[in-house]
Formats: sequence, C-alpha cells, structure tokens
Amino acid sequence: MSESAEPPAPRALPLVLAEPRGRKKPPRHLADLAPGERKERLVELGLPGFRAKQLSTHYFARLVDDPALMTDLPAAQREELVAALLPELMTPLRTLEADRGTTRKTLWRLFDGALVESVLMRYPGRVTLCVSSQAGCGMACPFCATGQGGLQRNMSTAEIVEQVVAGARALARDEVPGGPGRVSNVVFMGMGEPMANYNAVIGAVRRLTDPAPDGLGMSARGITVSTVGLVPRMRQLADEGIPVTLALSLHAPDDELRNELVPINTRFSVAETVEAAWHYADRTKRRVSIEYAMMRGINDQAWRADLLADVLTSYGGSERWGWVHVNLIPLNPTPGSKWTASDPADEREFVRRLEARGVPTTVRDTRGREIDGACGQLAAAPSVVE
Repeated sequence: MSESAEPPAPRALPLVLAEPRGRKKPPRHLADLAPGERKERLVELGLPGFRAKQLSTHYFARLVDDPALMTDLPAAQREELVAALLPELMTPLRTLEADRGTTRKTLWRLFDGALVESVLMRYPGRVTLCVSSQAGCGMACPFCATGQGGLQRNMSTAEIVEQVVAGARALARDEVPGGPGRVSNVVFMGMGEPMANYNAVIGAVRRLTDPAPDGLGMSARGITVSTVGLVPRMRQLADEGIPVTLALSLHAPDDELRNELVPINTRFSVAETVEAAWHYADRTKRRVSIEYAMMRGINDQAWRADLLADVLTSYGGSERWGWVHVNLIPLNPTPGSKWTASDPADEREFVRRLEARGVPTTVRDTRGREIDGACGQLAAAPSVVE
C-alpha cells in the first residue's frame, strides 16, 4: 500500500464545543441530584423528605418503573412523589437486535423530540452498555456518522443514567438471552463527545458508582469515558478521584492527518493530547486506551504504526508499567462514506509493528455492525422511526 495516500479533504462542518442556546432543559430527576438534594427537592415541594430514599430504592435498587408497584408510598401521594423525582425522561422508539439477541440497539426520543441511541452488548461473563452523552456531536469527525449530524444539545445526567437503568431493567427481567443479569461495564462511546458535556457526564459516573440505593453501585473500574482529546477536561478528570478508564480517540499519530480526521486537533496537538493522556495514567495509575479506527490508505500505513509507537513510548515507556493500550477498530461503514476498513494484511502488520515496540495492541470486536450499532455508526436517524 502506498505511503503517499492523500489525506481526506477538509471538512465543511464546523467544530462545535458549546451546545446551541435556547434549548429547554429536561425535567429534574432524582438521578440529577445527590441524595441530600433529593430530600431537599421534596421538602421544597411540600412533600415528606424521607420519601426520597424510598424513591431512590425503587429506581436504582429495585429497578421499578411502574408507580403501582411502589406500594410503600401512600396511594394519596404516590402520583405527586413520582412526578416530583421520577418524571419520564425518554421513550424507547425502536430496538434492533443482533448476535441472537445479545446485542440490542435502542433508539430513544427525549422529552423535546431529540433522538439518541444506546447499545447493550452481552458477552460471556459481562454486559457492556454503550451510552450517549449528547444528542448528536459537534466534533465533526468526517468518518463518524454521529459527527455528520452536528450537535443538537447536551444530555442531562439523568438522561445518561436512564440508558443504563433501562438496560439493567431488561437484564433483570430476563429480556436478554442468557438469563437474568446485571450491567457490569458502561462505556461513554455512544453519541456525543463526553468531555464537551463534562459536568453531566461526571454526575452520571457518580450516580452509577454511588452505593445502592443512592446509585447503581457499579465499580468505577468498569466505566470507560471516551474523548477525542479535550485536553483541559482530560486533566480535570485526573483530579476527580474516580478511577474510570480513559479512552482517547487518536486515529492518527501526526498532526497533519489528525487535523483532518479529528478537527479538535487544530486546538490541541497530538503531543498535547497524548501528554494529557499520560498525565491521567500517571495520576490515577489506570491504563489509558488509545482508540484508532483503521482506514484503508489513510492512517493504516506501516510507517504510521512506527510513528504511533514513537509517540506513545516517549511518555514513560509502555515497557515500564504499561500505561497505554492500543485498541484498533476496523472502520465501520456509514452511509455515503468514502472511507473503508483496512486490508486485513495491513491491519496485521500494524499490530505487529506496535507489539514489536512493546505497545500492547488488540483489534476491537465489531459487535452490532449489521444494526448500525458499532463504533462510529450511531446516528439516531429519524428515518428509522416508525
């Protein structure tokens, strides 16, 4: 394969870091609030504050979504209590299945009509839920279907959490092949740039990891937060004290190409971005995942594998304590895209070169590709709504 392949043409879509103004906010939900704030909210509304813990137990521990089953709440106040802290946030419009039902992509309509998608993937021994953090995305990466639609708005903490709780309900009710189960892993790799909606995402991580019944009681080590490289937020995450896994969507080891593939690189260079990832690993002692979508003739040349190894091993050296792991992603097709997945032989050579330099490398499973539920395919297209 030629090393002189032309990079893609500049993007027409702008890079958008702030959500459009004037959007209405979703109704406040107990998942938006810390436990003490839930009690205060009920008191503000003239309702008994101690009922907040009962409502939290129903939502996070019992996974109840039918008020009629909340029999410990007084019938005369039940409707008012549920309206106060458990308003309906999103409506499922369609669920597509693959892998004999163990991969499920759900299209959700939010309160204002915005559409988002989440994907549940069941594997032997674990269940991973891929969640969205924004309706659309403002990062304008040309090979990603989500980025082609632009940014509509940020999602609230509760809207993010509800995707996980809905998946937990489906598993608890034995609606996913494999018997009753629980969500063990959450990846912020759905629609949107999580670091561009930082406060809501961190709020969601805290709700997911708060012990039941205040939250879902998940391990922070089972949560992965992805970013295309918002360096200040990456550094802020390192100071949160929550040992989540950081995943950096790098996709190119050189600024010239990454400026085209990942437009945020025009703000923060490869060197700055990787340094922030190294800082996160050094501060938390959590290994960082480098996401790299393999695109035929664009970023899959052997010399770029060597350059990627140079970049990553220049920060501490992966051989010293394994601060980084490269996750190669066979490019998933999107409608009208001119980019295609790498030739398997080129992919193997890319892996060989990285591993020869002591950089641990794996090739990601392309779960959900046939239902447009794999990496880079989530678009929540209105045309699929029946």
